[in-house]
Amino acid sequence: MKLEMREPVHRSFCRVLYGDTDAAGVVYYGNYLRYFESGRSEFMRDQVCSYREIEERGLVLPVIACHARYKAPARYDDLLAIDTSLTEITRVRCRFSYRIIRTATRQQPEQSLVKGYTEHAVINRHGKLTKLPADIYQPLREMLEQPDNLAAPP
Repeated sequence: MKLEMREPVHRSFCRVLYGDTDAAGVVYYGNYLRYFESGRSEFMRDQVCSYREIEERGLVLPVIACHARYKAPARYDDLLAIDTSLTEITRVRCRFSYRIIRTATRQQPEQSLVKGYTEHAVINRHGKLTKLPADIYQPLREMLEQPDNLAAPP
């Protein structure tokens, strides 16, 4: 499965904590979904509004599907770059793609670790499918309508 990134690609960073690793000394696979969430939260904050603002409007964006393709492990104290982009949106659903990269150090070059995506529904506090408000939906939709907005691979 080919995972695409679309412009704008937002880059955020996090350092691997010891508690993120398993008995083998590598990041536990489920923690990459937390890194996806961190990247998505920062993308939304920078592009439209924070998740807090969305929740204050009575909306929630639960994950309804996810996928991760692991290429190499991250380890304690690695500095990770989390690239996030919006790749699909409708009034009631959206999809974000991610690329997690171990940043370069004096000892090793930059390395792609994980690629994946999450899909989200838009629901109200009662769990009923609902539409994104126009002031959130429209700027996100416009990002995808820009010509030639496929991002170059890492």
